[in-house]
Amino acid sequence: MSTSTIDVRRSGDRFWTRIDWLDSRHSFSFGGHYDPQNVGHGLLLVSNDDRVRAGSGFSTHPHRDMEIVTWVLSGELEHKDSEGNLGIIYPGLAQRMSAGTGIFHSEINPSTDTDVHFVQMWVQPDATSVKPGYEQLDVNDQLAGGGLVAVASGRGHDAAIRVHQRDAVLWAGRLLPGSTVELPDDRHVHVFVPTGRLEIDGIDTLLSGDAARLTAAGPLTGTVGAGGAEILVWATA
Repeated sequence: MSTSTIDVRRSGDRFWTRIDWLDSRHSFSFGGHYDPQNVGHGLLLVSNDDRVRAGSGFSTHPHRDMEIVTWVLSGELEHKDSEGNLGIIYPGLAQRMSAGTGIFHSEINPSTDTDVHFVQMWVQPDATSVKPGYEQLDVNDQLAGGGLVAVASGRGHDAAIRVHQRDAVLWAGRLLPGSTVELPDDRHVHVFVPTGRLEIDGIDTLLSGDAARLTAAGPLTGTVGAGGAEILVWATA
């Protein structure tokens, strides 16, 4: 049995990479930033809050045996990979790349004048050496209905892109001011608030860039502050 905990992590306490074209905040150890006590939460190993300047981005680089989900908050991001996939990711388009046996890809901001803000998240797969793959799905209509929407899942949710991890679901919500949302009740739940304000059951309030790591915390409710909020919630084993 896991001990029940609620661990709030503030935006300003995250690892920070800042170079001329990239402003990136890392929720967990990433790249040259390493803390052995902060290498993930449940099956979620990476959650990077990235802002990439117009005309810049991540040139072609490899990945292997990882489920990578990208969620754009504003602007656009061009994806291109060695499997021949090419597309523009925009707000409300859920995108997953399965690295599997190995894949090369690039992520470039195609705009000439607008930055792109996105969150990229990596989940450990439940099987190694799968065939590399790519999937995307526009979920704007589902998000407009309010509440949390399963946008990436290994559990067969109808409106979700599939990840190769049976014990993981990513929920997203564009929530109206004053609305409430039931958070998933799983062993490990990671609540990230890219924009807005969310109060969790009177326990604590998350502001833009804050996160809460819930471990065996049971059912909890979030209340959205004035101005609304966009949230991303991973529920994993």
